[in-house]
Amino acid sequence: MSTGTLLLGLLEGAPSHGYDLKRAYDARFGGDRPLAYGQIYSTLARLLKGGLVAVDGVEPGGGPERKRYAITPDGVADVDRWLGTPESPDSYLRSTLYAKVVLALLTDRPASELLDAQRSRHLEAMREFTRRKRHGDLADQLICDHVLFHLEADLRWLELTAARLDALRGAVAA
Repeated sequence: MSTGTLLLGLLEGAPSHGYDLKRAYDARFGGDRPLAYGQIYSTLARLLKGGLVAVDGVEPGGGPERKRYAITPDGVADVDRWLGTPESPDSYLRSTLYAKVVLALLTDRPASELLDAQRSRHLEAMREFTRRKRHGDLADQLICDHVLFHLEADLRWLELTAARLDALRGAVAA
């Protein structure tokens, strides 16, 4: 997900200062990872250089002057392109978890313990996101559902792999 494109989309509503953009970004997309002010301003500088935003005004502030940024027609076209391009589903063909299971089997370590520990971690995360979903607004509920569905799929894979561990051990040894 491109921070720059999300900032452009937020600017479509109205020209804004970097501080206001950070607050809007964090409220809608930040989740557990709010953006640093430095990242906001470096991204705005890059967008300005690329012609996707323009300075719409400068106001004196308590410190440095406050620039208000507005999206340009090229910026709107960039957001249109991004929104019109479907995301590629993650293929997970290079899964770290799968690599750990295979490496454990190759090195005669207990892969079943690794799977059990991972299952516990997934269940803990599911409980955490279920609690968060109960107390969140609609946007938070939807992002938690997204995470929960992925965790559920991972749990199904963990169970399937545990059931096939002996067969996988033989395939890895061959």
